[in-house]
Amino acid sequence: MMMAERPGHEPRAEATRERIVTAAERLFAERGVVAVSNRQISEAAGQGNNTAVGYHFGSKEELVRAIVRRHAVPIEQARIDRVARVRGSTRVRDWVACLVYPATEHLAGLGVPSWFARFSAQVMTDPGLREIMAAESLSTPSLREVLDGLSACADLPLPVHLERSEMAGHLVVHMCEQRERRLARGTTTAKHSWQSAAVGLVDAITAIWLAPVTPDDAGEATARPHAAGSRGDDDKGGNRE
Repeated sequence: MMMAERPGHEPRAEATRERIVTAAERLFAERGVVAVSNRQISEAAGQGNNTAVGYHFGSKEELVRAIVRRHAVPIEQARIDRVARVRGSTRVRDWVACLVYPATEHLAGLGVPSWFARFSAQVMTDPGLREIMAAESLSTPSLREVLDGLSACADLPLPVHLERSEMAGHLVVHMCEQRERRLARGTTTAKHSWQSAAVGLVDAITAIWLAPVTPDDAGEATARPHAAGSRGDDDKGGNRE
């Protein structure tokens, strides 16, 4: 349980919290959440008191939540703005761009090195922490509107829609994580910029959403062949962000 700060100590406490969040994000990204102790985070944040993490956040889970919120807020605002520009669109690519660009533009703005993409990939592998990520950044109103827009454009059976939503999410998380890691290490990246990487992601995810559906053995999915030009096929050679 956090103790109340005396009057006049709030700015100092907030600065300490920010240093802890920054240090924890880097350590979690580089080593994994489970492998990093509160003592290591306190030391990396320059805190002589090794109980600083518990004092300011109470638990590692709340520290993870603070890191997610630091990035989720600007990403959500960017997605709200982009969704407002494409609302009503029947082009799959427009809605996929709303999924990809807010994240990649945020990562580009963080500079090199950054740690949020690697941190996100670490968190998404932990069942308990994944729920925090989902609650803070994967269940927002704008993201739900993006998925609704894709549903309206792609006209897929529900099981296929859910499956491809998961595919798209994994692709964004892990391709961004890979690029961020390579940038931090100074090694070769597939694309020269986050903008270029985002275009490749939008291409790939658009193709996933527009791919034909083959019925499985149990007949749970219904194939929906489509003619050229339907379901946003014009996206394949259309405008690029």
